[in-house]
Amino acid sequence: MKPRVMILLGSASDFRIAEKAMEIFEELRIPYDLRVASAHRTHEKVKAIVSEAVKAGVEVFIGIAGLSAHLPGMISANTHRPVIGVPVDVKLGGLDALFACSQMPFPAPVATVGVDRGENAAILAAQIIGIGDPGVRERVADLRRGFYERVRRDECQVLNSIEGSYYAPLEVEMPPMGDKVPSDSQDDPMVSVIPGSYSDMKIAKKTTMFLERMGISYDLNVISPIRYPERFERYLEKMENVKLFIAISGLSAHVTGAVVALSDRPVIGVPCPLKMNGWDSLLSMINMPPGVPVGTVGVGNGGNAAILAAEMLGIYDEKIESRIKRIKSRSVKF
Repeated sequence: MKPRVMILLGSASDFRIAEKAMEIFEELRIPYDLRVASAHRTHEKVKAIVSEAVKAGVEVFIGIAGLSAHLPGMISANTHRPVIGVPVDVKLGGLDALFACSQMPFPAPVATVGVDRGENAAILAAQIIGIGDPGVRERVADLRRGFYERVRRDECQVLNSIEGSYYAPLEVEMPPMGDKVPSDSQDDPMVSVIPGSYSDMKIAKKTTMFLERMGISYDLNVISPIRYPERFERYLEKMENVKLFIAISGLSAHVTGAVVALSDRPVIGVPCPLKMNGWDSLLSMINMPPGVPVGTVGVGNGGNAAILAAEMLGIYDEKIESRIKRIKSRSVKF
């Protein structure tokens, strides 16, 4: 049995976060390996691990680090496979590590999840592997149903504890979560790009430009889940066979949350700097609750979103893999 995921820790103290990821991989029956290597203190060891892992067929890397958190970025600099970054709360509430993981230069993206969210890193890795492995995708869907049922149980526990005289509960039936996992079709676009507003189109155009240059088919639709919720859901139903989503949004950045709530495909988030220099949308995208990860890139970095999409798709597509290798080896200039 060979590992499909490589987990690298910047320090042994990060193992508590890795355990969350390992539990998910055990449940989903996805083989993994784990190593401890510092980007600064054991630079050559990191490079050797990444190189050997790629040769062995590892499909996704997870880098877990706190403080300056350069480990995920260093992994990305040395591989054409997708890298997921988990910032760890050591100081400053993990914000230092969060910015270090997400704000990567082109073309070295890190799909950053929430602070200490090892479980979301594992789920995102499984979703990426599920692009080309229907069995893994089915198991991810089952896992998501488990989170859904957990919310149902939690609600029952809370409601049963209420003893107020004026508590007047309505009869609201919680609908079952859909069981349908759509089959893939060769005629569908590989990627759906969803800006939440026309003001996000400048960043979206950068994303689609790089997708086109890498020969990746896509659909582009500007639509807000807040202003047009029913239309948004209909669009996602139409896009049920895409391989992954790229959601581009500013402010509260509800687009990413809406997509990940309605699809089991990987979701890449691109925060837009409309207010607060993009901090609001960055934090909204990254800090998703357990079970619904968004792989977030840097503020306004539509190019890295396209590179990350290509890294994900390149696992199962040799032509895309070849193109992304050339880009990351700097043999192609954009």
